[in-house]
Amino acid sequence: MNGIELDHYYMGLAIEEAEKAAAKGEVPIGAVIVQDGHVIARAHNLRETTQNAVTHAELLAIQEACQTISNWRLENTSLYVTLEPCPMCAGAILQSRIPRVVYGARDIKAGSVDSLYRLLNDERFNHQCEVTENVMAEECGGLLTQFFRTLRENKKKKKRELL
Repeated sequence: MNGIELDHYYMGLAIEEAEKAAAKGEVPIGAVIVQDGHVIARAHNLRETTQNAVTHAELLAIQEACQTISNWRLENTSLYVTLEPCPMCAGAILQSRIPRVVYGARDIKAGSVDSLYRLLNDERFNHQCEVTENVMAEECGGLLTQFFRTLRENKKKKKRELL
């Protein structure tokens, strides 16, 4: 497989994680970390399940990857995530020394890789990341659109039932 095909393959795995999140009523965001052609971590959002603001897919994947390789430095890895990372996740990506981030859909409200900020490429930090954006963006964004559409429809339905 060439680089584009590999990016699509691993993003497909991140999408599978996002679908797991949606099935739990979580915002459908998934993440996968790959090192030397092997998946070393997979995760999806669990904020509603855990009632913990820091259980974003990226942070959970970073924790799992660190445990898998017994090292906080995630050098020679790539993080695949379905939505552009937020400031908290971008900070964790920098701190864990992940050299490459591949994401699907942009997040115009909280994205800190390209949309609102460019934290992963800020030369004031001692680490920067190679970034590839818009990989399977339509599929990734579609999951989010459908999730929030269903959420709004369910709220309207409950409201009507109460009347």
